[in-house]
Amino acid sequence: MQGSCSGQDGLRCRKGDLVPLSISRTSKLSIRREDKEEEEVVSLQGKVRGEEAMVAQMPTEEEEEPMSPAARLFRQPRFNCFIIATMGFAKRIDVDVVKAGLEATLVRHPRFSSVQVFDGGSSKWVRTKVALEDHLVLVSPDTDAVASPDIFVEDYIAGLTRKPLTDDSRPLWDLHILNLRTTDAEAVVVFRIHHSLGDGISLMSLLLACARKASDPEALPSLPGGGGGGRRLLPAGNVSDSRGWCARVLAILVGLCAALRMAWNTVVDVLLFVATSAFLRDTKTPVKGTEGAELRPKRFVRRSLSLADVKSVKNAAGSTINDVLLAVTTAGLTRYLSRRYEGESDDGKGKRQILPKNIRFRSTVLVNLRPSPGIHALADMMEEGNNNSRRWGNWLGYIIIPFSISKREDPLEYMRVAKAIADRKKCSLEAIFTYASASLLVKIFGVKVACALSHRVLSHTSFSFSNVVGPVEEVAFFGHPMVYLAPSVHGHPHALTVHFQSYMDKMELVVAVDETAIPDPHRLCEDFAESLNQMKDAADAIRTTPQT
Repeated sequence: MQGSCSGQDGLRCRKGDLVPLSISRTSKLSIRREDKEEEEVVSLQGKVRGEEAMVAQMPTEEEEEPMSPAARLFRQPRFNCFIIATMGFAKRIDVDVVKAGLEATLVRHPRFSSVQVFDGGSSKWVRTKVALEDHLVLVSPDTDAVASPDIFVEDYIAGLTRKPLTDDSRPLWDLHILNLRTTDAEAVVVFRIHHSLGDGISLMSLLLACARKASDPEALPSLPGGGGGGRRLLPAGNVSDSRGWCARVLAILVGLCAALRMAWNTVVDVLLFVATSAFLRDTKTPVKGTEGAELRPKRFVRRSLSLADVKSVKNAAGSTINDVLLAVTTAGLTRYLSRRYEGESDDGKGKRQILPKNIRFRSTVLVNLRPSPGIHALADMMEEGNNNSRRWGNWLGYIIIPFSISKREDPLEYMRVAKAIADRKKCSLEAIFTYASASLLVKIFGVKVACALSHRVLSHTSFSFSNVVGPVEEVAFFGHPMVYLAPSVHGHPHALTVHFQSYMDKMELVVAVDETAIPDPHRLCEDFAESLNQMKDAADAIRTTPQT
């Protein structure tokens, strides 16, 4: 099924040993001389040269760094997570050009040129020399034998989830090049990265730091900014003395109310998180993973949505893009689950079931608490090849988001419910608590206890959800124009992972599914797309309805 080539037909994937740094020891000099003192001097010189060689080749403190608790967590057998980013390109991949580009950029990054060394109870990153041919795989299938190139790519990626990277003698990442024309692209590249190397947002920023604008080969891509410093609670400018004290008192009262609200929301969220880790489980639905879901292979399916449609709904509802994506996810899962329930008969009675009411259906969302390094900073880091990793790594906290799974007559009602949930979660310190508690558990009880707790929380919820902002203009990856970018993750105990990635004028929907639970992922993507279309039609109807 998979056409990985070797030898003269393509890049050969060698599995030779790659040690962090070789340490040579000079053997004892055996020189026969009549003068015994001269022999001792020569031996001493040889010993000094050997020690100098050892010192020169041993890792320095700058080349070593302790692994963070989250990085160690992602190396546990039941939490062995990988990020898989699928990229489509407008032309065939020139392997030599890509190889030269990686050597000048990605290979110089400290994480992608380090191995993980486990010594007793300690674990650390150690810089090493990267053999790039060990990380590149060129796939050249027989096009005449491929009935559907799109399904071939899906099958190939699913095969990667069956064979995770396990060789600790080299950095845990690889790049698979498929020069195969698909429906949307002339070639496909699959970038597989172990999650211990960094969080998803930082890794996507690093990938974009290796790219350039298609319109300007010398310029780095740009991401949409957040604008100014946010809304002001009170108008700026000069305030008269007669009203100054009133404004100050009002500001104090508003701040106090906001602090009390955040404190209350945080307490409630923390209690629900603790209950989830102990006993509070989601309702058993057809999409909920079963025991061992993290070990089963996953199928990655993508669907391109219109970013203009997403913004149209956002503007009509007065919300954010993230609110729209939460609403689309809720509506799409409601459609899918309704069909699954209606298509299944009750136990031996031949009666069709209906979508149950009051389903407890929640998602775990990873929140990066460390400010993500900018694209320019990452480009400078790779150019200099330094180990400025203080701004890199996994500082991750969990939040649990409830989804209201129920049929609604008005498609925009999903928007109103999703916005209320999102606004409520923004006023909570749940992510900081989960990060701090996980770090404390690692320090006191060890990484295995923290892994068991994280695994239990995810097992008691229904699916994973994430959303990452991408470039607004076309980018080129070492001279190859990118058509789409579709990242996702596998290795955690969920049968369903939903990810949204914006790029140019599209919003890429990516679902990673356990096919034993979700055998029809393409239909699931159709439900998401249809839900967005219904919301857009409802939003357009509001705009065209004359005001009375």
